[in-house]
Amino acid sequence: MVRDNTILDRVDWRVERHQHWVILGANGSGKTSLLRALTGYLPPTAGDIAMLGETYGRSDWRVLRTRVGLVSSALHHMMEDNETALKAVLSGRFAQFGLWEAVTPAQTAEALRILRQIECTALRDRPWGYLSQGERQRILIGRALMARPRLLILDEPCAGLDPVAREQFLRFIERLARRPSGPALVLVTHHTEEITPSFSHVLILKAGGVLGSGPKETLLSSRMLTQAFGAPVTLHRERGRYYLTVKPTAEIIA
Repeated sequence: MVRDNTILDRVDWRVERHQHWVILGANGSGKTSLLRALTGYLPPTAGDIAMLGETYGRSDWRVLRTRVGLVSSALHHMMEDNETALKAVLSGRFAQFGLWEAVTPAQTAEALRILRQIECTALRDRPWGYLSQGERQRILIGRALMARPRLLILDEPCAGLDPVAREQFLRFIERLARRPSGPALVLVTHHTEEITPSFSHVLILKAGGVLGSGPKETLLSSRMLTQAFGAPVTLHRERGRYYLTVKPTAEIIA
């Protein structure tokens, strides 16, 4: 017998202009499902999803996806190993993997400008297969920016990065967030230390529902994150960043 499972329930969330959001939660809290719903891969059974002024079911979500950038390590395997960084960025203009369209000089110039913007000019001719994990994440951001998105979703972009590469990447994200003409950012993570100062709001999920939503200064606390992760934790803030410590619990040895 097939049973119905509620994956997301009563998620009421709105992103306003000039806000950068973090979606935070433990494994299984609903973060990935929410992303799939936003990008039209998980149709809602109830309620409405509206994005960039369009409502799911009344607009062509395939067209809308071209205005929303998505950066995820899950996209890495979709890139050809011999495709250069420049071509990877250019392919974002056509919302496809692999460059199958004729490219104009203006489009090439734009891709080179974006490579400078993401601080990857030196990588323009380097094949995808020879890029590091952090370099690939930057190139994927450049690829997303090529489509001039109004919203850029970063799905656990630091996964697989060593501590130094992660910190360098987070500093890059902070510079991107501070650009007045840049897109709104949504960072999906379960690591509080990845929340850089420019992120203004937090959506905390637990078991497919909203545990809290609002400005990070008022929402992030030891009490709230203890509820979110289901274990006693301590949160402290240092130089605009948040660090989480899991409190030790007594172990019983039989």
